[in-house]
Amino acid sequence: MSKRGWLLFSAMSLIWGIPYLLIKVADEQLTPATVVFLRTGIAALLLVPVAARRDLLRPLLKKWQWMVVYTVVEIAGPWLLLTHAETRLSSSLSGLLIAAVPLIGAIVLVSLGSDGRHDDRLDAKRLLGLLIGLGGVGVLVGVDVSGSDAWAVVEIAVTAVGYAVGPIIIARKLTDLPTLGVVAASLGLTAVGYAPVALTQLPAHVSGRVAWSVAGLALICTALAFIVFFALIAEVGPARATVITYVNPAVALLLGVVLLNEKFTVGIAIGFPLILLGCFFATARNRPVTAAATPADARLSESPLARQPVPEVAEP
Repeated sequence: MSKRGWLLFSAMSLIWGIPYLLIKVADEQLTPATVVFLRTGIAALLLVPVAARRDLLRPLLKKWQWMVVYTVVEIAGPWLLLTHAETRLSSSLSGLLIAAVPLIGAIVLVSLGSDGRHDDRLDAKRLLGLLIGLGGVGVLVGVDVSGSDAWAVVEIAVTAVGYAVGPIIIARKLTDLPTLGVVAASLGLTAVGYAPVALTQLPAHVSGRVAWSVAGLALICTALAFIVFFALIAEVGPARATVITYVNPAVALLLGVVLLNEKFTVGIAIGFPLILLGCFFATARNRPVTAAATPADARLSESPLARQPVPEVAEP
């Protein structure tokens, strides 16, 4: 990998590892709906004009129904649930549980069957990976989550399902649409949807710590993140780019322990490696069903949201 590739890879590993910390800080004074509104609204103000100038929004109209579904499944729903869950759970634990997204993606793809381009059958290696990974999740939940936090775990689980299903929608329903247009429009739609509630919940004053956290979420972890990820895929390809999945949770864990004094528990020490090992086996790539790439395949390979055969990266 080139120096530019390593630089972009390192940047993305950090950028999508820090949202859990920033969300935890923002939750101190803002409601979850307000956090999501500010995060998506500020990012949309930056990305929508860029997409509009490049005429990347008009093509979305022909599939507006799937655009709405994707927005709800990938951004509007998960970001609210994750933000609310972090009012109960530590940022490090939340990041580690989200690391199970590839496992869920593998299960969903097996349930849906082949899309004609890839073989998503559940072979012995993938089954072993699923069992190991789910065992790691079980250890995390069983050791580090109390009964009073069970609902927060459910919210994280639904978030992970959304993160797994969203890229599949991109891959199977929206491959002919420009990715930057899809991202910008989804952020804008989410901001508009949350505005009526969030604007009534804005506090009269927030600390600088919370304000900077929201700014970081919107500008760095959302707007800049997508731009950098596009560049990473162009530089190293979609397969290598998805390896950041295995680094992001570690960054979330490190930041939570060092900056927020969150505990490094026995559950984390055992469960996290099991989840990573399970993801590695469960998302092992099978040979393509067809040798020749189609134009749709080419467009799909440029998408930061579409992972084949399994979506492995979720923007937190």
